[in-house]
Amino acid sequence: MKPTLQPGVSLTKSIVIDRARTIGFMGEDARVYATPSMILDMEHTCRELILQHADAGEDSVGIEVAVKHLAATLTGQTVEITAKVISVEGRKVTFELTAKDELDTAGAGMHSRFVVDKAKTVERLKAKAAKLAELKK
Repeated sequence: MKPTLQPGVSLTKSIVIDRARTIGFMGEDARVYATPSMILDMEHTCRELILQHADAGEDSVGIEVAVKHLAATLTGQTVEITAKVISVEGRKVTFELTAKDELDTAGAGMHSRFVVDKAKTVERLKAKAAKLAELKK
């Protein structure tokens, strides 16, 4: 991880809320930005910010999410998601998050990610898969 990843660094992404990002269980007239989609968009924004400061072979994984969904966002509205680094503790990076549409703050919260070495992560996952295969024999 480069030393440029430090508190205060931020990234804002604009996302148009399409049908795939909405809930439909209340019918077409009540289709709004789904909470899981908002959290996914927030996580992706944080990951993109980390990748701008990552060394070769590094990526990140989410380890904690605490988000409040504060207002409904309609299909077709644009949401601006801002991720701001509030702390870097070793390889753990914590973000303050906001999601704002044209009228309201749709969501706010915090998210933490852990910077990982991709090759080492793949090896750990292969070892876990091997243990699982042995367990199922």
